[in-house]
Amino acid sequence: MNKKREIESSVKDESLIEKRREQMIRGAVTLFKEKGFHRTTTREIAKAAGFSIGTLYEYIRTKEDVLYLVCDSIYDEVHARLDKLDIEQGSVSVLTMAIEHYYILIDEMQDEFVVMYQESKSLPKDALGYVLNKELQMVAIFERLLTQCVENNEIAMTPKEVVMAAHHLFVQGQMWAFRRWALDDFTIQEFIHIQTKFLLQGMAGEHISIQGA
Repeated sequence: MNKKREIESSVKDESLIEKRREQMIRGAVTLFKEKGFHRTTTREIAKAAGFSIGTLYEYIRTKEDVLYLVCDSIYDEVHARLDKLDIEQGSVSVLTMAIEHYYILIDEMQDEFVVMYQESKSLPKDALGYVLNKELQMVAIFERLLTQCVENNEIAMTPKEVVMAAHHLFVQGQMWAFRRWALDDFTIQEFIHIQTKFLLQGMAGEHISIQGA
């Protein structure tokens, strides 16, 4: 499932395909958030994107294709931003930058994240499997970075703690999208600063005995 899922198009111009699909994504995200995936029609998506239903079907085949594009666009952007960092350096400073890059992306793509998690269950089985696998790949970037930090003696964690920490910081960032309505008193930079502080304090904290652990 690592291979990018192909969505059929009768148009051969790759730059035009990319442009039109970006328009679809923007229009569909608004509609999916307001009405839900099942209540939104492809005709409405075409209108929101600024072209006819006939043009829409030149670039996709089903409404599920549009939802898939929304999901995939998120992970492409996560990769693009985190790939700029020297993950293999394995330092807390790089980890801090990675968290900031990821959380700022969530701020910029709040609606896309909400739609993805609310509506991805509507994807066909193969596409859903691909999307879930892409998420695990994103978490794996943070796992690799945390592992490098451990190997460089920047932090002290067991392998299982590394896995849990990677999932934790990944999900905590998404809180900005899902709980934004309750966080009006915070700027994105304040959110990043406090969350990073909590995460790093937890990673560097004393080992305490927990009953049953």
